[in-house]
Amino acid sequence: MDLEQINSQLGESTPQEITAWALSLNKRTVISTNFGPQEAVLLHMATSLNPDITVLWADSGYALKKTYEISEKLTKLLNLNLQVFSPKISTARWDNVFGGVPSIDEEQKHKDFTQHFKLEPFSRGMKELNPEVWLTAVRKEQTEFRQSLDIVSQTAAGVIKVAPVLNWTEAEMKQYIKDHSLPDEKEYYDPTKVLANRECGLHLEG
Repeated sequence: MDLEQINSQLGESTPQEITAWALSLNKRTVISTNFGPQEAVLLHMATSLNPDITVLWADSGYALKKTYEISEKLTKLLNLNLQVFSPKISTARWDNVFGGVPSIDEEQKHKDFTQHFKLEPFSRGMKELNPEVWLTAVRKEQTEFRQSLDIVSQTAAGVIKVAPVLNWTEAEMKQYIKDHSLPDEKEYYDPTKVLANRECGLHLEG
């Protein structure tokens, strides 16, 4: 796969066109989500083209009540083929044995926490679902690291990673949600990031 050529071809394409391109590959495809702010956009785009597309959610168990409510609303509204992967250690056990969500200053503890509650469930989900194509809603303006990403890349495991809304602004995402009357989570909490502009870890590879 000539990634440079593909990214050049898709550079001026709309998110809908990029999503359609990814699905036209006719490969096993998953779309990952955390049901956070504007996540409904790509879920809507993808399911509009392929209602049966597999949706992967690595649910840490620490999300806010509103996030779980949004996840239920979107699952029903879009009839999502949702596959949830939870940590092997419960939030109650972690809180009582390891002292709860660590601060960013507790470097090793935070690293272990992220591994248990985000990276391991996500990796397990990817291994079990075994996709050839991975759709993700990452956007350049979210973190400094994401500004260097391409629309199409390939992970170390060989999965084709496609980011249809990479170049969209938050304003464009919100407008899409308004245009399609989609529910949106505005108070999302990710315990593994601590800071909103901190990279979550899933996109550091590939």
